[in-house]
Amino acid sequence: MSKTGDEKAVLFIGEDPDTVDFSDPALPPGLDAGKVEKGIAFAMKQMADRKWRADLVLVRPDASAGPAIERQLASNLYNCVVIGAGIRLPPGRLQLFEQILNVIHRVAPGAAIAFNTSPEDTAEAAARWL
Repeated sequence: MSKTGDEKAVLFIGEDPDTVDFSDPALPPGLDAGKVEKGIAFAMKQMADRKWRADLVLVRPDASAGPAIERQLASNLYNCVVIGAGIRLPPGRLQLFEQILNVIHRVAPGAAIAFNTSPEDTAEAAARWL
């Protein structure tokens, strides 16, 4: 659903690494902002290597997340939206996860929704639906 109709377009949504509580036991031990940033760069490269247009939105765990995602979804058409594990897994992020799902459902109802387990498998998550 890209603007040209023939390219695949993916939106990758993750939490801004500077706002992540890496002491949360729901996250893998030893994870830190640097590792997340490297994983994101790897994911974006994998999607570019597949000739997909990939956009990234890093959100803060507050009221600004929904509007940021809504603006991005309103400005582009996406075949798939991948929601990062850092948003989905920690129990303390449940409301943020719900907010993101509802924004996607409302603004991009035709986009598939996929979930990764780490930034490194983002392209594989999207590939399941593209």
